[in-house]
Amino acid sequence: MREVAITDQEFVQFQKLIYDIAGINMTAAKKPLVAGRLAKRVKHYGLASYGDYFQLLKKPGNDGEMQMAVDLLTTNETYFFREPKHFEFLRNRILPSLKGRQAVRVWSGASSSGEEPYSIAMTLDDCLGEQPWELLASDISSRVLEKARTGHYVMNRMENIPKAYLTRYCLRGTGEHEGTFLINASLRNRIQFRQINLNETPPNLGEFDVIFLRNVLIYFDVETKKRVVKNLLQLLKPGGYFMVSHSESLNGIAEGLQAVAPSIYRKP
Repeated sequence: MREVAITDQEFVQFQKLIYDIAGINMTAAKKPLVAGRLAKRVKHYGLASYGDYFQLLKKPGNDGEMQMAVDLLTTNETYFFREPKHFEFLRNRILPSLKGRQAVRVWSGASSSGEEPYSIAMTLDDCLGEQPWELLASDISSRVLEKARTGHYVMNRMENIPKAYLTRYCLRGTGEHEGTFLINASLRNRIQFRQINLNETPPNLGEFDVIFLRNVLIYFDVETKKRVVKNLLQLLKPGGYFMVSHSESLNGIAEGLQAVAPSIYRKP
């Protein structure tokens, strides 16, 4: 079967679709990405064009395929202990101030395939000892959440994990699992993975001491950024911390927050 090319008109259809569902603003530069990620689905159904695939998605009863398309278009690269300054701040500044209080609650707002929440979980477990903690890890993609729940990764993903944490929280695969490692079940079982669309009003989740929303806002336009951040800040405790990535800023997006370090904010 010949390779199908995506037209500008077809790209605009998917561009609007993913904006309406997830609030993600895909520029024209993302046209090859859209084509590449959806090519297998077009081929799977033996379709003649991306437009035919778009029409298939819109048919009643195709919710599963729609979720598949959303998963493919919203998954982003991540890795363990990405932007390590945030984890240093969590370890050295935030968690010591929360010791001796009730359960510490943290939300990883775009957990992808699990590297961020497991990095947070290792830090929480190491620093808080017997003090209870809760970690919510959410993503719009059901596919990456399933991956995250397994806690199973290829060996080259471990390079940024501190050696002490590797020994304590990771199991090296043997036999048929050689070349991979597994996050210890005692840590995996403490994380609640949940599908949440940040573009919608969040469910009743309670309040959090820390919210990580990193490498997400860069995909939203200004109005979507303001709405998403406003919704999440309502779930942040007074005195709680809100982290975005080093390539993002809340300047002009949220009022009344105190910038305490690069890309780290505190709610009064």
